[in-house]
Formats: sequence, C-alpha cells, structure tokens
Amino acid sequence: MQPIVLGIETSCDETAIGIVRGRTLLANVIASSVDEHARFGGVVPEIASRAHLEAMLPSIQRALTDANVSLSDIDAIAVTAGPGLVGALLVGVASASGLAQGLGRPLYGVNHLAAHVSVDYLTHDQPTDPTIALLVSGGHSSLLQVDDITGSITKLGATMDDAAGEAFDKIARILDLGFPGGPAIGREAVSGSASAIDFPRGLTTSNDWATRPYDFSFSGLKTAVARYLEGTPTYIRADVAASFQEAIVDVLLLKALAACKSTGIDSLVIAGGVAANSRLRAVAAERCEKAGIALRVPSPALCTDNGAMVASLGSLMVSAGRPATQGAFDADSSLKVEQVSL
Repeated sequence: MQPIVLGIETSCDETAIGIVRGRTLLANVIASSVDEHARFGGVVPEIASRAHLEAMLPSIQRALTDANVSLSDIDAIAVTAGPGLVGALLVGVASASGLAQGLGRPLYGVNHLAAHVSVDYLTHDQPTDPTIALLVSGGHSSLLQVDDITGSITKLGATMDDAAGEAFDKIARILDLGFPGGPAIGREAVSGSASAIDFPRGLTTSNDWATRPYDFSFSGLKTAVARYLEGTPTYIRADVAASFQEAIVDVLLLKALAACKSTGIDSLVIAGGVAANSRLRAVAAERCEKAGIALRVPSPALCTDNGAMVASLGSLMVSAGRPATQGAFDADSSLKVEQVSL
C-alpha cells in the first residue's frame, strides 16, 4: 500500500497544501496572497504570515475534500522547514507539528529547494537519479547534482547576487509591468524581439568558466537594462523585455548543459517558479534535444510554490525508509540545499 502524505508549504506568499499517494497527486490547493503584496512591489513578510494563518485550515479542508480522503487516512505529514521567510515558515511548521501530533503520524521537515526538484517525480515512473537540476525561482538560482533526492544533493553553483526571479521582478518594476515580474515580462516579450538588444551574459567569460563555471550573476544584467532605458528614451518595451528574458534564459541553459557535459549526467530537471517561463521551456527543449540530454520540466502549475512538491518529497522519504524528524524543531530560513530534511 502506497503511503498517503499531506504536504504543507508556507515559505513565501502561498499557503499550499498537497496530498499524494505514492507518486500520484490527489490534491494541490494554493491560497496565494500575491494580490495583497502587489501594491508594494514585492512580498511583505508580515502580511504573508498573517495570510498563512487565515488560509491554513480552509486550505487543508479543501485539499482533503479534493483528494476524497479524511485526516485519519493520512500516513505522514511533510512541511517546508526552510529556506524562506522565517515568519511564514513558522506558521507552516507549527500547523504541521500540531497536525502530526494530534494524528499520531510521523512528521518530515523538508527542504523547500529539494521539494521543487522532487515534484517532477509525480509526473513519471522512471527513475531519474542521478540528474542535474537547474533550480530557478525568486530567491534561488542554483545548479545541483542530485544523486538521491531523499539524501544526496551536491550544490555545483548558485547565484552570487540576484536570483533570476528577483531580476525579473526588478526589471518588471522598472518597466512598469507589475508584480510578479516573471509572468509580466513573459507576456510583454511575446511581441518583442529577443535579438533587438545585446544585453550582457554574466559570468560567461573564459576566466569565469575557469574559476566559477556553474555560478550565476544577474546584477550586471539588471544594471545594463536600467542604463539602456535611461539612455534610450525611444526604447520599445517589448524588445527590452524579450532581450532581457533571452539573456537570462541563455545563461541558465549554458551553465546547465555545461554541468551535464562535465559530470557525464545526461538528465536535466528544471524546477522552481521561473521554470514556468515559456521561453525557458522552449529553448531548453531545443538545446537538450540537440545535446542528447533528457529534459524534464514539471507542468507550470507545479513549478511555482505548491504543497504537492512538499508532499512528493515526504512520500519519497517514507518510501526510502528515511527517518522522520524527531521532536520539536524550528524553521530554518537559510537551510542549505544539501540538507534535504531535518
């Protein structure tokens, strides 16, 4: 009998509950507070925490209804223990701890970043370990070697400044496209030319490839876009959006495919909120096919923060016989990706 696992995700502005049976998704409920943050141009931690408190119980009940199960059917609870906004994380951890204790079920405090990668396991039955994972979101841009999603992840590289999603948000704000920036720029870029402006590709010089081949830097790109706008009063917004987006996509995939080649791993998983970007998905498919790399990208709905990814990792932990998190534990806002669970 495959375990039924309920996952709780509250690392940022989504109160998300997922329920899985083994590798089968039964429910994926997301209550987002993004509209409350939009007028501030970014997520306000205090507003996010309060929104989690208000949405938690209704979201759990809706997930149970969607999955057609009761609390007594749940075999284990998984919760994002970090990284993320500490106040938001604590709401999820406290809720999961109380639920697990009340039901007498094991509790797994898991890593948000590993969970983003693990959600891909809900879409297929074939094993993917080992794989290279390109994790791109609002707070993280990382290249990972995943030998075992439940316990062996090696960080090959990460952003040295702005994450890709953060850069999207900042440029969208400058272009007056709204928040969140990734979807807004993606929509604007559709009518623009990706080759109109030759924006810089950070950390791609010969010296960079020799010293930090898998790290990312997008702050220089952000500055270049701002200076271009200042110096070009007649700029075409769609062209700026498309060219900026292309610069990010190009660097992400250059690094990811280089990691596949150097490690000899012919599998690439792209995960995180930015993985929902249609241009990234299209270019990744083209380049991976040409390089003979097996590409897996979750559906757009499973790329952004969601409870299904947490439940998925919890289910994999149960199936692998990994120990549950023991005793009371705090959220860790800076939890390292190498630590898959607490």
